[in-house]
Amino acid sequence: MAAQMAVNSGASLWGPLKELWENVEGAIWRKQPESVHLLDLQLKKHKPYFLSLFKNPPKSAEQREKVRKASTEGISIQGQQGSRLLPEQLLAEAFILSDLFDLGELAALELLLAGEHQQPHFPGLTRGLVAILLYWDGKRCVANSLRSLIQSRHGKTFTLDLSADLVNLTTRFTDELMAQGLTKQILNLVSDISITREFERLQKERGLGNEKHRKEVSDLIKECRQSLAECLFAWTCQSPLSKDDTLALIGHLETVTAEADGSLDSVNLALVMALLYCLDVSFLEQGTEDRDDLLQAQPLLTEKQYVSAVHSRLVEGQAWKLPSLQAVVRLTWALSLRALSQLPQGAALVEFTEADEVLADQALLGGVFLFLTEGILGSEGFHQEEFYTRRLHALITDFLALMPMKVKQLRNRADEDARLIHMALQMGSEPPSSLRKDLEHLMILIGEFYSKDPFGLELALEFWCPTESLQHTSLTGSFLGVALQRPPHKQVVLSKFVRQMGDLLPAPLYIPYLRMLKGLANGPQSSHYCFSLLKTNGAPHGENLQGGVSGSPVSWEHLFHSLMLYHENLRRDVPSADSIQYRHPPIRGITQRELDGLTAFLQLLTTIVTWSENARLALCEHPQWTPVVVMLGLLQCSIQPILKAQLLHGLAAFGKSPEIAASLWQSLEYTQVLQTVKAPGQRQAAGIEVELNEIESSCEEYPLTRAFCHLISTLVESSLPVNLGAGLRAPGFQPYLAFLRDAVFLPFPTRAYRRPAEKWEVAEAVLEVFHKLLRDYEPQPADFLQETVELQGEQIPAHKPPGHSLMFHLLNDSPTLSLCLSLLEEGVCQLDTYAPFPGKKQLESAVLHCLSLLDLALQKEVVFMDLLRESQASLLVSPLEQLLQGVSAQSRRADHIINIARYLYHSSSNPEAAYLSAKILRHIARYPNIQTRLVGDFTHDQAVSVKLMAGFVECLDNDEAQEGVDKADDSDPDKRVARIRHEMQIHILNLLITSLELKGPNLALYLLGYEVKKPVSSTNLQDPGVLGCPRSCLHAILSLLQRGSERRSGPILTQQAPHLAELCYQVIYQLCACSDTSGPTMRYLRTSQDFLFSHLKHLPFILPGNEIAAMNQMSWLMKTAAIELRVTSLNRQRSHTQRLLNLLLDDQPHMQHADGEMGMDDESKSVSSFLHFDTVSKVRRKLLSVLDAIDFSQEVPEQLQLDFFERTQIEQVISNCEHVNEQGHTVCNVKLLHRVLVAEVNALQGMAAIGQRPLLMEEVNSILQQVVERNRVRCSLSAKRHALQSWRSLVETILTACPAELIPPDQRQLIIRDLLLDLHDKVLSEDAAVELMPVVAGAVFTLTAHLSQSVLSEQQQGAGLEGGSSSGFASIANSALHLILRKLLDFILCTGGGFQRLRAHLYGSLLYYLQIAQKPEEPDTLQTGVSMWERLTAPEDGFSKLQRENLAIIESYGTALMEVVCRDACDGHEIGRMLALAVLDRVLSIDRQSQWLVYLCNSGYLRVLVESLRQDDVALQTLLMPQPPLLKPLYIYESKMALLTRVAKTAQGAVELLCCGLVAQLAECRVFHMLPENESFRVYGQRDPSGFIPSPLERYRQILLPTLRLLQVILTSTTTHHQQGAAQVLQWLIVHSDTIQSILRSQDVSMGSLQELSLLTAIISKTALPGALDLGQEINSAAMLEFQGHIGRFQRQCLSLLVRLAGTERARYLKQIEESVAPGDAAEKREEMEVAMQQICANVMEYCQTLLLQSSAEAQFTVCLFSPSASEPTDVAVPSVSRVPSLGLVLLLLKNSATDFFRYHDSHRQSLGKLQRLEQLAPEELKELCQGLVSGSGGVEKIPSVQRSVLAKRRLVQLVNNRAKLLALCSYIIETCLFVIWRHLEYYLLYCTPSDPKDSLLPGYRDASGGGGLGLSRVSQQDLEQLQNDVANSFTEPLQRKLLEVEGLYSKTHSRHTFIQALTRRIRGLVRHAKS
Repeated sequence: MAAQMAVNSGASLWGPLKELWENVEGAIWRKQPESVHLLDLQLKKHKPYFLSLFKNPPKSAEQREKVRKASTEGISIQGQQGSRLLPEQLLAEAFILSDLFDLGELAALELLLAGEHQQPHFPGLTRGLVAILLYWDGKRCVANSLRSLIQSRHGKTFTLDLSADLVNLTTRFTDELMAQGLTKQILNLVSDISITREFERLQKERGLGNEKHRKEVSDLIKECRQSLAECLFAWTCQSPLSKDDTLALIGHLETVTAEADGSLDSVNLALVMALLYCLDVSFLEQGTEDRDDLLQAQPLLTEKQYVSAVHSRLVEGQAWKLPSLQAVVRLTWALSLRALSQLPQGAALVEFTEADEVLADQALLGGVFLFLTEGILGSEGFHQEEFYTRRLHALITDFLALMPMKVKQLRNRADEDARLIHMALQMGSEPPSSLRKDLEHLMILIGEFYSKDPFGLELALEFWCPTESLQHTSLTGSFLGVALQRPPHKQVVLSKFVRQMGDLLPAPLYIPYLRMLKGLANGPQSSHYCFSLLKTNGAPHGENLQGGVSGSPVSWEHLFHSLMLYHENLRRDVPSADSIQYRHPPIRGITQRELDGLTAFLQLLTTIVTWSENARLALCEHPQWTPVVVMLGLLQCSIQPILKAQLLHGLAAFGKSPEIAASLWQSLEYTQVLQTVKAPGQRQAAGIEVELNEIESSCEEYPLTRAFCHLISTLVESSLPVNLGAGLRAPGFQPYLAFLRDAVFLPFPTRAYRRPAEKWEVAEAVLEVFHKLLRDYEPQPADFLQETVELQGEQIPAHKPPGHSLMFHLLNDSPTLSLCLSLLEEGVCQLDTYAPFPGKKQLESAVLHCLSLLDLALQKEVVFMDLLRESQASLLVSPLEQLLQGVSAQSRRADHIINIARYLYHSSSNPEAAYLSAKILRHIARYPNIQTRLVGDFTHDQAVSVKLMAGFVECLDNDEAQEGVDKADDSDPDKRVARIRHEMQIHILNLLITSLELKGPNLALYLLGYEVKKPVSSTNLQDPGVLGCPRSCLHAILSLLQRGSERRSGPILTQQAPHLAELCYQVIYQLCACSDTSGPTMRYLRTSQDFLFSHLKHLPFILPGNEIAAMNQMSWLMKTAAIELRVTSLNRQRSHTQRLLNLLLDDQPHMQHADGEMGMDDESKSVSSFLHFDTVSKVRRKLLSVLDAIDFSQEVPEQLQLDFFERTQIEQVISNCEHVNEQGHTVCNVKLLHRVLVAEVNALQGMAAIGQRPLLMEEVNSILQQVVERNRVRCSLSAKRHALQSWRSLVETILTACPAELIPPDQRQLIIRDLLLDLHDKVLSEDAAVELMPVVAGAVFTLTAHLSQSVLSEQQQGAGLEGGSSSGFASIANSALHLILRKLLDFILCTGGGFQRLRAHLYGSLLYYLQIAQKPEEPDTLQTGVSMWERLTAPEDGFSKLQRENLAIIESYGTALMEVVCRDACDGHEIGRMLALAVLDRVLSIDRQSQWLVYLCNSGYLRVLVESLRQDDVALQTLLMPQPPLLKPLYIYESKMALLTRVAKTAQGAVELLCCGLVAQLAECRVFHMLPENESFRVYGQRDPSGFIPSPLERYRQILLPTLRLLQVILTSTTTHHQQGAAQVLQWLIVHSDTIQSILRSQDVSMGSLQELSLLTAIISKTALPGALDLGQEINSAAMLEFQGHIGRFQRQCLSLLVRLAGTERARYLKQIEESVAPGDAAEKREEMEVAMQQICANVMEYCQTLLLQSSAEAQFTVCLFSPSASEPTDVAVPSVSRVPSLGLVLLLLKNSATDFFRYHDSHRQSLGKLQRLEQLAPEELKELCQGLVSGSGGVEKIPSVQRSVLAKRRLVQLVNNRAKLLALCSYIIETCLFVIWRHLEYYLLYCTPSDPKDSLLPGYRDASGGGGLGLSRVSQQDLEQLQNDVANSFTEPLQRKLLEVEGLYSKTHSRHTFIQALTRRIRGLVRHAKS
């Protein structure tokens, strides 16, 4: 037993029942798919609830005991482990609740627990009060479910269009219930439950809370009773009750009593109607196909004892408590019997059917018609149910049709009575009191019943027979089709009744008959018929009027004639305006009866004219009747205000036609109903103003004023004449507005009212006029100019439009505004009482008008104030949002905005007011300064704050909101309310979105539940109710979005309200994106809601009808997901990141658990485990299916086809009407365009234009439709772009921000491959929209970059493992790579001519792609054991294979691709040019066949590029200004030089470049002359603080170095044409010789200067040769001499460089190098500087060698470059250029190089060793190696270990290759040094003759040979001996051994074998030989 006594925390009396109701509603009313099955399960489960309807579980001692112990022993709760201790207080409340409702203690406890749980939804209530609501709500759910089930039954009256399965299910289920005695249960419950009793019980136990709670409880109880009663009603509508049930129902009705006003309450009304349907046989007249089945089921026809039981009960039963109700039932029964008697089945029931007459008589005696009018029509629920009205219609028409004799009898009695009354009047005695008025009551009943038609059924048409209409021309054609068929018999009888009753009408029936006609004329068609009837009743021939009217008294003729007589009569004795009599007008010639008659006639007239436009025009244009004139005339006479009011209502009905309204205005003005012009001598006012102030005020009734407002309201809607009253006063509407404002509106609160409701009726009537005036007002510039009009010779100021005047009053602190605001305050206070009061409806309506006025003023104030400013008029206005912050006169607080916001709290009862309130708040929320104040005001008072928050939340939580309801569909009130509720939600969300963009504290933060008093980021968001956290808008938004997210179909909101869902997602994104709110929000979403996972699961959202909203929903969601991935990655929350990645990237189907949740063990597996290629079929990756959902095609509207308008002008107008809407799209303002076009059409003059007007308007319409379509296309495109951008940011976040190891590299490549191929497929399809391409290109760029990176990193890590796989390329197959390349090239080509910026992305992608096939740097091991043959026959490695295939693909595209790339390289956007140049560079480097090079040269693009260097020169000169300029030209120049250098690397390309005059172009560049002075303090002074912009000197080097490299490459490539190239380069050197010499002289030791020197010396060594000028051309000797001078200077400077680098200064240089490299910098820099130094030495030595070789092949004629002194140079001073360096310098260089060689060799060997055993290296060593590549000290710590080994490997390869380069240089220097020493020694020691002091020059030394400047002074014998000794001492054995070892280690494999050996031998020989 204990096990069964677990407590259900959802409360068994509420939770399951709520669920039941949701299922029933879903199946029956929402027609949801799959709902039949669910409903079946629910009904089986909950059948007991229906069988024991409303029965509570009984109390028991055991339960009581268990609950009592819950505070000490605890109690188990379903779904929770263990038992829970509950507080004493809760248990005490449970016992109270249990006693209160007499229900089981456990059930009471459950209710309380559920109440506690639901408490956040009911702010301000305790759990006990909530429990009471839940208790009754559970009951309501059962009752409503039962009612819906019964309504869905199959039956005779209506059908709900449900599936047959569902109908069978519900019919079967409800039949079972009925068999168990449902009727009696319901009747008992209806009697037992009474609100007063329940309230007394609750009151006693303090079970009632505030007013709202009381209202909610009473509403729930009422709804329970109502639904129960309607269950029976719905049942009898569909199928009859059994005999016992029918009798039970009759028995219940016998005891019913009426309300105080004589009407039935809605519950009893439902039961009465149930009985009437029970006794109904009229359905048999409709020949439906299932008629026979229904006949069988009808006990009236089949069961005699049923009939007899009912009959005896009704005929012989005791008197009822309401005898008149008994009369109604008797009449119904009589009619049923009469109908039965006419059926074949009725023969058997003859004994009963005979009694119908008697019963009918009894019913008439019981006053049946009077009760039908007062008791049933008077009941408030009657007009809310269509089938009530249908049944009553059947009752009335059956009586008239089935009992014609009875009707005749009634008429005869009425005629008799009329005679009696007439006689009594003649005799002067009282008429007899016993007169019956049955016919009068019947007529009044018919009039009342048909005058209301809320469902638009127009049942009254049955009273009009269309055949007669054919005689009347006024209706020709409208019913011809109908008239040809014979109308049914019933219709003929009814129409006869209407006609005959009007014949010879007795006086007492005159008014009832008019009232009946008024009811029957209610409807568009009925009014036609009634109009015709009154027309035909008139005189057949217009006989003279004096002889009295011969026709029927009920005819237009008679009625208008009487009106005219009255008018003439009264006009004769209209007193003069001054006479005192005016105040008490004698009622001359008009008695009360006549007054009533006139009023009735005017009401009939008003009804007909309101409905029928034909009648309006026909009556108005009738020459004799002239109704408008007569009515206006009567208004001036002294008649009662009531009649005047009726006349005004009549005029208002006429005013509905614009053509009548215009003349009506003029007549109004003319008759001065409202006095607008004062006569000169007139002392007092006249007209309606006097009536209001003197008559109506003293009577305390204001019918006339209300009618006048109604008239003005109607006329204002039809037309507003501008020149009203012209000639007599300043024309315009102003006097009317002034009267309405000053005489009606402002005094209304202070006037006395006999009927309290009338106060609000007056307010509503006048505010309606204001609302219409302001609604139709558009501020125009003309409104602000002070215009004047001429009146009787003087100028007076003209009136402004009424809307302008209203705006002015609303934008000032005027009485009008104060009254509107105080009205709003009073309205909200009244609503807060939740009590009904007279005039409530009107008050609500007045409040709506006030809110609308404020809303309109806020909308229009911006334009209004702008125009006001521009006009410089002297009006003062303040913005309304500031006035609203003013202090209220009543409360003395600034609470206007709060009052407006409080309407949101009443959104359930007043959706429209709440909607306008939200709209106003949203207008105000745009102003940041108001926001902060509002937050203060909203939070100032705790109680108000709770209410306001609850109001906003309630609006968002509302279930009834519906999206997609057209405004056109507003006829259905439910749909209208649903639309308004939806728009209210939209406004609130937009308010939140706008506010979130402003700085805090703002409204959004307060409403969403963030801290506004403390820093926002300190907020701790909780579920509602946790830690006292109230339910905020954030909770409401989340619960909206979460609904249905656990189901397969996904969140319901995204489909049902796409736009709303989009805004909800946007709010959440904004909260996550804003730095303050991001932390708390994302924590809350992640932990409490698991929001993102549960929503991303359902991507993509596909909404066929609304793709724009679907795109935006996905965009915001994906953006949020990107933030989440980034944040979780940063915070190392790996499991979260992993889970989302799996969701987005998996292509294996998920094995979901039963509960739809993934287990933890699943999550912890890495992605790879999901991605093993199982046999399971793959599914589409989530990211790809989202991409699929974005449709790249976009249909574009066709061109406009216009006949009248000029297309270009229309396009111009359209573009002028464009504005940026809330979503940021540029769209055309359709309303504005419509106004402009219509104004244009209206401006046309002439007859032709009038004839063409319909066609013109049609064309205007087509233009507007086109513009609407254009707007839609724009929004659609921008939504797609938004979605694509969000998708891209999500993809990029996944690839860049998430930890790399979460997606294994092989997987990563496949994912990128899929994404790339899909993207390309979509964008390359025929109809892809151009607007989406840029986003795609950006995504392609990122993806390709990541692909390249991923492949490279995989190779780096894999190379060590498997030595490079030969088959495929990394994990991604070559075929996939080729496919990607092809698509990429297709994309480049399909972009055509434009889109250069877009192509820049694609070029970037192409470069990244081509990088994949680039071979990584390999270590130079110095082991070249492989012979040339082996190299040529070796198998192709993966890199070259891929490269070859790439090239083949690129070449297959032919010249089209070349053309595009070359064109982009030559001009356009800078970045595009740079990237195009880079692509050319890259392709040329792999293009072995030189196809691209040939194209470049032949198409002339190469020449263009070369010639563009001149333009670059100008731009580059600006770069050397001191202030940091734009660096763009520099980058382009560098790219261009890189490309030219690439071209120059082939001989063919170099020759082409020389032909294009490249060197000549460079020689003309002036930028090289602008070498900045290198003074270090100035350099630092100009340095850009960010370090991004280099110093001027560095910038100069960036310009110079590429040129030097290019020249060097040209010199190297042009081997065959060497002379030509060298000569041109020498020209360049000479042109820029100043610069070059200053560089050569420079003392600067920096990376840049060493690079400059190494390149310059390389160039000089190849060009500055004496033979360079022997070009065979005749050059004059002067130029020749100059050239030789330059060459000599270059020579000397190069040699002096050698002195600096190899001699005295070497140590200083090395030290400086150590110092100049900052400790933080990478070690690479120092190594590069070493290489540069060795390179300079090598270049200079090469130069020396070349000079020696060029001068002569034999030593004896050689040029001497070094002086014969072999002692090592010691002087530290800077060597003067004039002194010739000594041979000792070369020896020193030789020694140093040999030493360096061994140092480098060791280092090389060590590094190689480390590289080979990389895996075994200690972590410290790895760290140290990484340090070389990572700058900064802490950098290495952050690098993961895998990455470290990759970096270490890269560093080792770098070291090995650097050392290999240095070894090559050292060995080269050693060889050249040896050669130079040998040549010099040979000359000095063998051929040189020591000179005498007399000799001036060395022998054989020709000055012209280039040594002229070296200044070798005479060499003495002593010098030579010294030389020999020194050389012998220096060139020692150890040195020679070292040199031979160098040869053994290096030169053997790398250069000529035994060269060093031979030279060493020769030098040794020379030294020895000379000695000997």
